[in-house]
Amino acid sequence: MQANRFGPETTTDDVLSGVDLAGRVAVVTGVTSGMGGEIARALASVGAVVVLTARDGNALVAVADGIRERVPGARVHAVQMDLTDLSSVRAAAGEVRAGHEEIHLLVNNAGVMYTPFGRTRDGFELQFGTNHLGHFLLTTLLLPALGAGAAGARAASRVVTVSSDAHKACGVDLVDPHFERTDYDKFVAYARSKSANVLMTVEVERRFGDRGVHAFAVHPGVVATKLARYMTREDVAEMKRLSAGTPGLLKNVKSIPAGAATAVWAATARELGGAGGSYLADCGIGRAEEHATDPAVAQALWELSERCTA
Repeated sequence: MQANRFGPETTTDDVLSGVDLAGRVAVVTGVTSGMGGEIARALASVGAVVVLTARDGNALVAVADGIRERVPGARVHAVQMDLTDLSSVRAAAGEVRAGHEEIHLLVNNAGVMYTPFGRTRDGFELQFGTNHLGHFLLTTLLLPALGAGAAGARAASRVVTVSSDAHKACGVDLVDPHFERTDYDKFVAYARSKSANVLMTVEVERRFGDRGVHAFAVHPGVVATKLARYMTREDVAEMKRLSAGTPGLLKNVKSIPAGAATAVWAATARELGGAGGSYLADCGIGRAEEHATDPAVAQALWELSERCTA
């Protein structure tokens, strides 16, 4: 692998300098706020056909129109999808596959953070259900099209899932993933969901890497987005306490183009060709905690997720 030429301040446009995605199809979730819209715009700017997904249909159309205005000739399509409702995920995946037999990039970007206790329509704890199970179902439903994309392009397709260094706080709970028997803790729930993102990446790579579908998990850094809309002053104080071992972490806030850059790099960088399954940060290869990369836990979580979404 070549030495990485990027870093924490790299932006999406820096990453895509000289990149041509003409003929490639990308699916990006959560495009109506934060990094998702920037990821979609960036991929469209270098020729990709981009399928935009989000829960809010009106906002979704506005984002699509905005990308077309900023990127003349952009080919973007909007598909409404609510990750908290598995029937919505199935319908959206069906719509995507009906329009695109081959998919080359899937960026699982959408998510929620530190929410009050709640459940998805299917009864799952809200953060685990949204951040992991919704994306797990979408990914598995699109895997045939991702495999077809790899075969058609004679180049690997990629699944990029936005995780977080918050995963380092704790691993998944395979016994009580939905807080049915234990007291809810919003910080624990978020960390579990982000560990699940990394574990899914590990298992996608193990199962499908040799079929031309590679997977990457991404820590975007601290980015000022609406993801933090549920946070109180007490939550911020708790974040500071939890991040005390990494001085300055919360002060190094990235712009949205810089925060989105690692996901775009994961989706497009040639130098990652032999690094499937990696955890990425600051447009470089990082290191996830062992509880989020254990192959046995990754397989067990996959099987649990299949039961939940069956």
